[in-house]
Amino acid sequence: MECSLMTHVYRTVDVPVEGGDLRVGVWDPDGAAEHTVLAIHGVTSSHLAWPLVVEQLPGVRVIAPDLRGRGASNALDGPAGMSAHADDMAAVLDALGIEETTVVGHSMGAFVAVALAHRHPASVTRLILVDGGLPLAVPAGTDPAQLVSLILGPTAERLSRRWESVEQYTAEFWRDHPAFVDDWSDEIEAYIAYDLVPDGDLLRPATSYDTMAEDTLDMNTGTALPDALAALPASTLFITVPRGLQNEEPGLYPPAHLATLISTYPRVRHEHLDELNHYTVVMARRGAAALAPLIRSELQATG
Repeated sequence: MECSLMTHVYRTVDVPVEGGDLRVGVWDPDGAAEHTVLAIHGVTSSHLAWPLVVEQLPGVRVIAPDLRGRGASNALDGPAGMSAHADDMAAVLDALGIEETTVVGHSMGAFVAVALAHRHPASVTRLILVDGGLPLAVPAGTDPAQLVSLILGPTAERLSRRWESVEQYTAEFWRDHPAFVDDWSDEIEAYIAYDLVPDGDLLRPATSYDTMAEDTLDMNTGTALPDALAALPASTLFITVPRGLQNEEPGLYPPAHLATLISTYPRVRHEHLDELNHYTVVMARRGAAALAPLIRSELQATG
């Protein structure tokens, strides 16, 4: 499949990984690519979270996989966890002949990016962690069984529901979603339609609930991330926004928790983007317009 944006030509490829093929979106710029970015989406998302950011990056080739258990990679239910996803990302880079690249991760994708930099350090020149990647503000002693609902709330609940049509899914869950009330777009509608797969006579979200739950537990209680976080490279940029998944304040990184993180990881540079929520920082035009200059600055720093 191939189609054009104003700045890029979009295509998809399938990359063999453990257990099957991973679907990968590729946006090639008009003319020669000055830089390449690996973009990794969030826990219940897909590679179609990125088109508005891509439009803001002329001259940059953007490679964005559907993580296993999501999007058109939904048949790949396991293995899950940050290490498995990181190894999948390394396989994508190898298959596309990319020796090293800047990695942009959003939400859970930022945690995958951290694991990738630790497990495959030669592949990563710079890390850009967008509202994820550093430990979340999870209360001590939280029952692991409660973590998914505590962190994701309705976002996780919808994975168990079924719909008769894209229109019903859009109307009943997304159209009045508080995160998008001021930022609806054709790109969001395309993202929503891509998210559904057949389930008998009905449709369900492509994201596997079991894989999502396993990943959520791993990124909060697993063993892969502590060592990876301790070894974060100095070329790491951490970007936060003030609002969360339901456009609520505070977001995933409340001010006091954020201050602790900045103190704990002094080599990580921090940027805060105002008036955005966890979704709109990548999936709204104003979010993409705010995020893209930070990405371009990191790319320029790589030379």
